[in-house]
Amino acid sequence: MSGATIEKGGARAPLDAYQADLSEVRDWIALLKPRVLTLVVFTGIIGLLVAPVRLPPALAVAAILCITVAAGAAGALNMWYDRDIDAVMRRTARRPIPAGRIAPNAALGFGLTLAIASVAVMGLATNWVAAGWLAFSILFYVLVYTMWLKRRTPQNIVIGGAAGAFPPLIGWAAATGDVSLVPLLLFAIVFMWTPPHFWALSLWAHGDYARAKVPMLPVTHGARETRKQILLYTVALFPLGLAPWLVGFSGPAYALVAAILGAAFLWHAVRVLREKQDEAGRSLVNDAAARATFRFSLYYLFVLFGALAVDKLWLS
Repeated sequence: MSGATIEKGGARAPLDAYQADLSEVRDWIALLKPRVLTLVVFTGIIGLLVAPVRLPPALAVAAILCITVAAGAAGALNMWYDRDIDAVMRRTARRPIPAGRIAPNAALGFGLTLAIASVAVMGLATNWVAAGWLAFSILFYVLVYTMWLKRRTPQNIVIGGAAGAFPPLIGWAAATGDVSLVPLLLFAIVFMWTPPHFWALSLWAHGDYARAKVPMLPVTHGARETRKQILLYTVALFPLGLAPWLVGFSGPAYALVAAILGAAFLWHAVRVLREKQDEAGRSLVNDAAARATFRFSLYYLFVLFGALAVDKLWLS
């Protein structure tokens, strides 16, 4: 009996150790903000694919990996710096650093190592123009958005949104070695998309931001003004979505998809504006329209950039 018990315990110990190691790996991956990475990497891939120069497959994969690692590095450095406010926000309190599963200094070293490695490999594998833009995107996200804007101004998302708009430009630069009108238009689309996307989220997460004293627009200017700004930025986004077709880069199939998506985004923004509210503009129906708008905004960018790639690679 005792032998059986020892054997069972001995089998369980390695399994427990394996599960503990796996949990630690998950925590390090969580530092990279994998959910954010998906959209960032996708737009970078599209910038690479629609560029007029084709990279060899191995170099194209290297470029995509560099964009992925750089974005993850920026996320880790953001979590390192924001660990104090993450700890008081329900949405972020269980992240690895505020939860005590990863030490702040370890996260800082992890982020810096990934950032430097991604820029160096991008320069060596493709060109130093792409590497320069990659480095600038990391610095912009960490220094300009995270350390400067986020805690000081409600324009944090408007200006800081540029950080998430760089990947298609970087992908294009990795293939061509330069930056021209089209990648700047792709940058502008993501840049203008970011405020209505993020403000829709902040409408129903404003309590978290208020507790953390982060001056998001609903906290500083109220829900009603935020709803107006969502609509205004969505109106401005509509023609930008059509811009690749207007400059002759894409065909009518892309234009049709962009018009439908833009109209649908406008419809969602109008719903947010008209949602049942109290006198302060706070939703009386659990921000249902804002939640739906946030979800749709994700589909918008995926489908729009996907349509551009399909139009350019197979229909043109």
